[in-house]
Amino acid sequence: MEIFIDYVREILRQRGSVIDSFSYKNGKLFAEGVDVEAIANQVGTPVYIYSKATFLDHLKKIQTAYADIDTTICYSIKACGNIHILKDLAVAGSGFDIVSGGELYRAQQAGADMSKIVFAGVGKTDAEIIEALDAGIGCFNIESEAELENLIKLCKVHGKTTKSALRVNPDINYDTHKYITTGVKETKFGIDIERTLKIYDKYANNGVVEMSVIHVHLGSGGKTVDPYVNYVKKVLPLVEDLRSKGYTIDKLDLGGGYGADYETATVPSAADYAERIVPLLKAANLKLILEPGKSIIANAGIMLTRTVFKKSGGEKNFVIVDAGMNDLIRPCLYEAFHFIWPTRVGENLVPEKRVNGLEMDNTEVVDVVGPICEATDYFAKNRAMPMVERGDLVAVFSVGAYGFTMASNYNARPMCAEVLVDGDQFRIIRKRQTYESLIEMEK
Repeated sequence: MEIFIDYVREILRQRGSVIDSFSYKNGKLFAEGVDVEAIANQVGTPVYIYSKATFLDHLKKIQTAYADIDTTICYSIKACGNIHILKDLAVAGSGFDIVSGGELYRAQQAGADMSKIVFAGVGKTDAEIIEALDAGIGCFNIESEAELENLIKLCKVHGKTTKSALRVNPDINYDTHKYITTGVKETKFGIDIERTLKIYDKYANNGVVEMSVIHVHLGSGGKTVDPYVNYVKKVLPLVEDLRSKGYTIDKLDLGGGYGADYETATVPSAADYAERIVPLLKAANLKLILEPGKSIIANAGIMLTRTVFKKSGGEKNFVIVDAGMNDLIRPCLYEAFHFIWPTRVGENLVPEKRVNGLEMDNTEVVDVVGPICEATDYFAKNRAMPMVERGDLVAVFSVGAYGFTMASNYNARPMCAEVLVDGDQFRIIRKRQTYESLIEMEK
């Protein structure tokens, strides 16, 4: 109960904020200027709905926060890779962080500036590397000595030159889910910081792959500034050691992982991060690369789903909806919290009213679950929310990041539609999958 009250109080309170692009007006949920019920009636459910104003505003806040130093912002495509959204971000000046050949292709189709592409990932295939070299991407994030050797070899064979960022593990842990912690030694990502000097001594003068960037990435879901400041401070002596040996290090790639407001508004803002990080980089004469994903897109998306049935089992009350874990896997995979609320409620149940001191009645404690044949197919457990009936629409908030992009066809369920809202207009940016297209590749 406390979690969703905190969320409502801090997130939906500020009318005019970008998160208020999803707001209740006269008891009905709107995405910017569009009644979401109209979208559901036209497009069906489940459906992902994105607010263009929200993700552009989040990008702008990061651009503004780091304007005092030379910064390349590379939005992480894996967070949400719809080409229409990528096009809008590219026009707004964003580069892109990619982790596969498919994401490179998406960036190309979106008209991205290839010089502002960074390619991460521990298992890049030769074909993917060659595609990226041919595209002229800005930088490869190197995760292992073997990968660096292979990149050098492929550049020489194909007559290419490129730039690389060596990903080092500062071995700093922080409070997040164990599945999204990546900045410690015991992960498949990156290289132990103690081995970095030896790798530079062995490979830096290879002639085809410039090694002028150090890359660090703690993981995902960060909620405080301190761990990021600490790993900058831990890496700066390494930069100085490399420079003292004659190696040129002109950029620091601080990765992504900055938290989004899933539960409360205590997640630091871009300005909070920049206030403490920028002075350190300016003093060290370093340019900056950032790879934000969920901090740009998470709160820009909701998923609409329709109530199919209600049931009771023992002391449990269940709201069964038409979306499943195949549509949104974060709750069952990461035990992630998402605020959930009906799209149409009485005045005393509008979330904003709660923060004005009005009591909410007609609520019940329920598990919100889907139709998938798995016990882990749920979106919320023991959650207090207004009473709903069969056919009522429910919105799952803050699903823009790692929502649709992690969806699947499990249980032979067609992938749902995606819709982009811009002001008082909306358009389908991905059609709902049909049964025919579900089996098309098997014919």
